[in-house]
Amino acid sequence: MNLFLTGGAGYVGSACLRHLLKNGHNAIAYDNLIEGNRGSVPGGRLVVGDIADVDAMADCMRSERIDAVLHFAAAASVPESIKNPEFYYRSNVLGTKGVLDAMRRSGVRRIIFSSTAATYGFHARMPMTEDAPQTPQVPYGSTKLAAEWLIKDYAKAYGMGYTIFRYFNASGADIDGEHGEDRRDESHLIPLALAVAVGRRPRLLIFGDDFETQDGTCVRDYIHVDDLAQAHELAVESLEPGMGRAFNLGSGTGVTVLEVLRACEEAVGFPINHEIVDRRPGDPGVLIACPQRAMRQLGWSPRYTDIRQIVGSAWRWRRTHPDGYREPAEPAIEVDALYAGR
Repeated sequence: MNLFLTGGAGYVGSACLRHLLKNGHNAIAYDNLIEGNRGSVPGGRLVVGDIADVDAMADCMRSERIDAVLHFAAAASVPESIKNPEFYYRSNVLGTKGVLDAMRRSGVRRIIFSSTAATYGFHARMPMTEDAPQTPQVPYGSTKLAAEWLIKDYAKAYGMGYTIFRYFNASGADIDGEHGEDRRDESHLIPLALAVAVGRRPRLLIFGDDFETQDGTCVRDYIHVDDLAQAHELAVESLEPGMGRAFNLGSGTGVTVLEVLRACEEAVGFPINHEIVDRRPGDPGVLIACPQRAMRQLGWSPRYTDIRQIVGSAWRWRRTHPDGYREPAEPAIEVDALYAGR
């Protein structure tokens, strides 16, 4: 299939792009490179552009005879969304509308959308099913849910087919160690811990040790990017116009922040400097997916369910790429806020 990946130079988008290329699809990354990395995209597969430019997207979709769009492009930091909701509504809601409008202009009628567990309420029963109430508590989740509504309304009115994936904690790196998670403003637990290990950050902040969990720290569901990529491949190959479905993508098991930290320390072979500070308002204690619907309907099964496998893959990338996709720079002086969830 000819596939168009918005945000295809980002962490999850590029992992899916590389997986799809390996499995015989003709995939193109469309990315403005504000957060994406040029080096994560194989040569000749990157179109630099913004999802605000509907004409450019439509022209590219027509010229490449695109069969389906995989929409990864988004602003995706919970703390940032609280501080700057305008940017999140513009990027995630209006941006999604632009993608859908480009699809209409070019006659593309299939879309796979990267959504998030943040569209659910924090007090749902765990493991969380797709039928849990969608009552987001933060602007990031609200804007992703609004994008889901847009997609459903466009699909109904214009004969499109859609698959919505609600990610839990995307994590890990390519198993061969060639590509990994590398953002300019990192907020995820595993890469932050490993950045401390390679001297890029002085310490890791852990927000709260007084949750009602086995060790007092937040419990999250970590899903390897390779497993996410497999789900996208299965979805795009089975999606037809007029079809509509939504799936949780997680491992179905929970791991505490301290357990992740211990797995990172085991991988690197020495203690990682960290500090426990007060919990942040709005952080849920436990978020775990029920992925059974994706398993039944797509035939999907996550392969990397042990946090040590996930951390090990991330460490293979980070230890050989301590500066990520960029040129070496001075170590950071202060640590960015850690958001243990997604």
